[in-house]
Amino acid sequence: MEKPVQRLLQEDLRVINLGLEVFAHSLQEKKVEVVPVNWSPPAGGDQEMQELLRRLED
Repeated sequence: MEKPVQRLLQEDLRVINLGLEVFAHSLQEKKVEVVPVNWSPPAGGDQEMQELLRRLED
């Protein structure tokens, strides 16, 4: 019986890219499928603002 990890390693590689264009381009040059995601940290990375947003969610 084949293990899930073995099956995964036999499939074509697909990569989710979170905005590092150089990383995406180097993978695409090697014919790796890259899925771009336009992501940024919540509240621009401001820890204090993130805490305030968390309180609003509760």
